[in-house]
Amino acid sequence: MATKEYSFYPGCSSQKGASSSNYLISVNSMCEELDIKLNHIPDWNCCSASIGYASGGELPRMALSARNIALSEEHNPGQEIVATCAACWLATRETSERLSENSDLMAETNEALAMAGLKLKNETPIKHMVEVLIEDFGYDAIGAKVKKPLEGIKIAGYVGCQTNRPFGIEGESFENPKYLDKLVETLGAEPIDNYDKKVQCCGGALAFSEPEKSQAMIKDIIEAAYDGGAEMIVTPCPVCQMNVEVYQDQINAKYGTKFNMPVTYYSTLMSVAYGRSAKDSALDGQIIRATRLEEIAAK
Repeated sequence: MATKEYSFYPGCSSQKGASSSNYLISVNSMCEELDIKLNHIPDWNCCSASIGYASGGELPRMALSARNIALSEEHNPGQEIVATCAACWLATRETSERLSENSDLMAETNEALAMAGLKLKNETPIKHMVEVLIEDFGYDAIGAKVKKPLEGIKIAGYVGCQTNRPFGIEGESFENPKYLDKLVETLGAEPIDNYDKKVQCCGGALAFSEPEKSQAMIKDIIEAAYDGGAEMIVTPCPVCQMNVEVYQDQINAKYGTKFNMPVTYYSTLMSVAYGRSAKDSALDGQIIRATRLEEIAAK
């Protein structure tokens, strides 16, 4: 398979020591197996995520993401921009689409970028990594790399909000997207077809500001996975992964539940299925151990 190259925007949470640094480790392992080369955007900055919507103002928020696109166009010309973080993908794609539709805002943004010696052409497609997997490779190519099928594991595909709305994945339902289910099946595991919380919000930043509300939402997400017979949850979103995994002890204490559900990334599943070690698959970054995956990785 010929090497496919992409301009890569890793985002803040994937940095070493950050909340989803294990995500990047498993993505790198997965990409090595698929012969994908990720060319990091040099000197990239935060996409502004939620704080940009809260009080930063429209132009500063757009300019932050536009700067990343402009840097990509300058240093990685002709390469599609790929993000693994749902928030980074959403903010960058929104910026690209908003600026393409608003010439005045585009002009103001370029005026701001000019102060940093940059100019935005805004000709570059913005993709989430799961779009790359589905659209550029496809399930057959993904399945062809499987060396250690994830047999016997029942997995709930938790898509969450930001990789589903407002853009979503081409051809997928907003109410019942199936791509994680198909991916799970492709890797040899069993998807939970009747998982009815796959697009429910985890509460996002409410986990910090209003934890009771967020934890009530997370409880429903985990409970529905258990009700469907799942022993693991898989997600494409760093915030979803963090919230649904790390607050289980607090939810158990509050509600008297006994949750102990591993929550992993699709890239972790793929790395294990592709024969990579537990370390390469970032299983050592789990707070709740995914012991079934560890066992397969150790074979």
